[in-house]
Order: sequence, then structure tokens, then C-alpha cells
Amino acid sequence: MEFEKEILEIEKKIDEVKQFSIEKNIDLSIEIEKLVQEREDKIFKIYGELKTWDRVKIARHPNRPYTLDYIEHIVDDFVELHGDRAFRDDPAIVGGIGKIAGNKFVIIGTQKGRNLEENLERSFGNARPEGYRKALRLMKLAERFSMPILTLVDTAGAYAGLDAELRAQGEAIARNLMEMSSLETEIISVIIGEGGSGGALGLAVADKVFALENSFYSVISPEGFATILYRDAKRAPEVAEDLKLASSNLKKLGVVDDIIKEPLGGAHRNYQEIATGLKNKVLEAYYELRKLDKKELIENRYKKFRAMGEYSELT
Repeated sequence: MEFEKEILEIEKKIDEVKQFSIEKNIDLSIEIEKLVQEREDKIFKIYGELKTWDRVKIARHPNRPYTLDYIEHIVDDFVELHGDRAFRDDPAIVGGIGKIAGNKFVIIGTQKGRNLEENLERSFGNARPEGYRKALRLMKLAERFSMPILTLVDTAGAYAGLDAELRAQGEAIARNLMEMSSLETEIISVIIGEGGSGGALGLAVADKVFALENSFYSVISPEGFATILYRDAKRAPEVAEDLKLASSNLKKLGVVDDIIKEPLGGAHRNYQEIATGLKNKVLEAYYELRKLDKKELIENRYKKFRAMGEYSELT
């Protein structure tokens, strides 16, 4: 990312000094320590002055941990389940059963690829109708066996293609919204990267919704908004501020319940640290929610979403 260039230059120097130290068998630990401290200071300064558009770029960082990375770090005995029992399996959404700190969960999330081949297979994390139907099938399974649901959201939006529309993309997402609103089990959702439009909302009607510090959640992408409003996608950095899509704004507006702090420099710099933070927040929410009976759970969920977007008219 553009604003990370200075950090990368220092990291390159650190690698060069380390390599020189090994090749010449010279102790340069003091010099390396100074460079490491310089890097930390630079990261602290840069990431302390981030604009909304910078956070959008961090949310899209190609090295950012995805759903399967979180599953690897915080879930034990994970068994992935496939297919929507109607058309096919959608690799853009992964889901299954596993244990988090000994508690059985159904875990569902959007999954991007690490290279072009994987991204083409997973449609860059943009799910088709069968992906949402697979997710709903797993949610119903969770309800049947009284298991809590954890959804991890990182998608630019639902798949925009003719085949998806032919198989009723809008109906699949709408059904998820309706069904999730009345599921008789605990639902926790975390926006781990991009939270794009209905593609994200189809997995995020939950009792507790959290956002990672450098994630975003919006009805439309900044590029899409700039194209509609100004007919110029290059004005995306400007309109990103207006959309109030950053996690700090989302919390103020009541769209998310809390923010999960990321490691200095972003989640991509320390998978274990961000995974631990996410795990602790999910467990805290689950232990709170499981005290409620089913009726309270559904009533609170309904009130939570009905309260969003409240306004008053001035006479």
C-alpha cells in the first residue's frame, strides 16, 4: 500500500543488515535493534493517522487473514460441510462444525483466494445463491442441535453475474435475512475485512455484530458510490469519508456492537494476535447470549435491527 512504502524500505534495510551480519559473521544486533525500533515508530505514526480510504485498502490487503485462517487458529476439530442440497457447492462460502474453547459452534464465512487461480475458484469471495443457501442449511442445522453460529464476513458483495440472477440471488439473500431474524440459537457475526452490501448482510443478521478495527461495512463500495454520484470511480477516496463505513463510525451509529482491535500495522501483520482477540470477543459474547431464553434472544435481535436508522423530523 502507498502509505506503507517507508515501512517496507526500513524492513528491507533490516533484512540486508541481518544477511550481511550472517555472511561476514559480525555482530550487528545493536544496529538491527535501532532499525526495528525505527520501523515500530514509523508504523505507530502512520497507522495513528489513517484516513477512511486507507482503512478500506487495509481491509482489502491480499495478506489479510481470511475465514480459513481464523478457523485454523481458533477452531478445534473443524469438519467442513459442503453443498446446498439443491444445485452445487459454492467455494466462496465455507462452513462446518468445530469447537472454540471446547464450545461447539457452526462456523460460516466468506472465503477469498490467495492467488488468481484460487480467487477464480472462489469468485473472489463473492457468493452465488447456492452459497447463501448452503449457509442457511448450516444455520438450520445449528438451530436443530442448539449450537451457536459464528459468521465471518469478508466480501465485496454477492456475485454479480447472469447465472446468479437466474438462480434467484435476491431471493436467496432475502430468505437468509428473514430466517436469521428468527433462528432460535445464538448468532455472532464478525466483519473481518470488506462488508459489502447485501452480500455481507446475508450472513450478518446476528445478536452481536463486531467489526475488526480496519474492516468496513457499507451498503455500497466507495467506487460504486462515486460512480453513481459523480460518474467517476476515482473519487472513491473522497466519498469513503461520506459513507461513514469505517468501524469507528459503525459503532457510533449502532451498526456494530463493538470493535476488535487489530495488531499495530493491521491484521495481516500478526495472525495469531488478531485471531486471539477475535476468539476472546466471540466467547465473551456467547457466554452473555446463552443466558437468554429463546424468546428473549429473538426479541432482542429484532429490536437491535429495528433501532438502526432512527431519525427525527424538524418542524
